[in-house]
Amino acid sequence: MKTETSLVIDCGGYTVKTGISRLDEPKVYLNAITKAKSEKRRLFVSNQLDECRDASGLFYMIPFQKGYLVNWDIQKTIWDYIYGKEELNFDFANQKVVLTEPYFNFQPIQEGLAEVFFEDLECEALYKTNPGTLSCHKYMKEHPGEACCLVVDSGYSFTHIIPHVHGKPVKSKTIRVDVGGKLLTNHLKDTISYRQLNVMDETYVVNQIKEDICFVSQNLAKDFEIAKKRGDENTIALDYVLPDFTTLKRGKIKEKTEESIEGEQTLRLTNERFTVPEVLFHPSDLGIPQMGISEAIVHTIESCPPELHSHLFKNIVLTGGNCVIPGFRDRVETDVRFMAPSIMEVGVVVPSNPITYAWHGGAAFSKEPGSSKFFVTRKEYDEHGYNIFEDKYSK
Repeated sequence: MKTETSLVIDCGGYTVKTGISRLDEPKVYLNAITKAKSEKRRLFVSNQLDECRDASGLFYMIPFQKGYLVNWDIQKTIWDYIYGKEELNFDFANQKVVLTEPYFNFQPIQEGLAEVFFEDLECEALYKTNPGTLSCHKYMKEHPGEACCLVVDSGYSFTHIIPHVHGKPVKSKTIRVDVGGKLLTNHLKDTISYRQLNVMDETYVVNQIKEDICFVSQNLAKDFEIAKKRGDENTIALDYVLPDFTTLKRGKIKEKTEESIEGEQTLRLTNERFTVPEVLFHPSDLGIPQMGISEAIVHTIESCPPELHSHLFKNIVLTGGNCVIPGFRDRVETDVRFMAPSIMEVGVVVPSNPITYAWHGGAAFSKEPGSSKFFVTRKEYDEHGYNIFEDKYSK
């Protein structure tokens, strides 16, 4: 190995979190190419979208579908933008790379990733893993006395619940819930379009609305009652001013004392604020016959050996973009506490930034003296092909 630092790439379905391991924070890039109605001749690669003057009616071209990398051309274009002269200006030659891949990734995609990084980018060494393993590594460094943790990774496409014992994932006990941030945004689009205004082509704007106004209910019946009330008694209803991309680039919540401006377009949002994220806890609301996140957490723990239960219940780590939604952690803790045996201590932790937590875990892992044995070098790959990954990781 010629370098002591590594490039850490947490490549998700919605964003790419990346940076050299010695940095305090990674840079976050949109993992998509977008096309705008207002500028038909130009494609916006990743964060070039910030240069778009009118982001209404954006068309997204994304490399991931249903959580897996399927469009290599789009992904390579995005990587070229991020690591080319326009952004990081990074040379992969003689560098170590820590790369995340989806859980239960398909073999052809795994082989394709290795081929790109060794043959096209010519990196010196590669360590492939999933975000949950890196999050576990970070958590274990922060809590050295613990032997186990349960990582809940709720991202763009799916939510995965992964028990870890002594830093290793128990794959046979891992559960996937087919609900993620993309589904929540689409559900909010459907709801607003049915009730008020057709926003089916406004994924970008509606995603911002979701980020600005949604919260996880701690008491559904109570919140529904409040949402039915009129006037000031309804503390849930709010007006949201839509962007016009001239004077207002991003929508905003309208204060009650704020006067209306001629020509501004507003939405009145009430129970959508909490019914949309409720799908995370009750997927059956949208006809998805699966357990919600809280129920899946308890089911996963109880499917593990009994001697692990107490360790897993008190070390539940929430990561991924959906964990940023206000009230998410409190709801998980309340639900799990209700379903868990009364003698069990329940501990639910949300990192200060659950979106970049896995990247920080990768950065910490790459700096450790013993981490080199997990990397596959380009020389090993040239001699043995992709099988060297399976041989090394099975030890």
